[in-house]
Amino acid sequence: MKVVAVNKKAKTDYEMLETFEAGIVLKGTEVKSLREGRVSFKDAYCKIKDGELWLLNLHIAPYDHASKVFNHDPERPRKLLLHKREIKRLIGKLQERGLTLIPTKIYFNNRGFAKVEIALARGRRKYDKREVIKKREMERRMKEYMKYNR
Repeated sequence: MKVVAVNKKAKTDYEMLETFEAGIVLKGTEVKSLREGRVSFKDAYCKIKDGELWLLNLHIAPYDHASKVFNHDPERPRKLLLHKREIKRLIGKLQERGLTLIPTKIYFNNRGFAKVEIALARGRRKYDKREVIKKREMERRMKEYMKYNR
């Protein structure tokens, strides 16, 4: 598994409840740009329209070695592939509570297919974010202390 990009802001901004692995429908130049790691998660989110799951605002940079005719639109909506029963389950959870779907990771699996890890998440309040940052900082300091004082 080759990880292409990770959504670092997601861990501090959201509380992850559940994760799913979804396939993604891409054009050839998008795959080549992904392999180069030219992707940005800024403001990316998932939405369900007409029983299909879509990834919106994910920026995949245009491929440099392709002509302008064959290149892709960097921020076009991309369809995500999940089983119908998983999508129905997600629809129920999204309507039930104040939850959202966010992409957390893009990677190529062992067979060479591009996959997106999406998470069912609940947004954190500002004070919750501060607590998470403090906790992570303390854990990092503890590991560092243990490393040097063995």
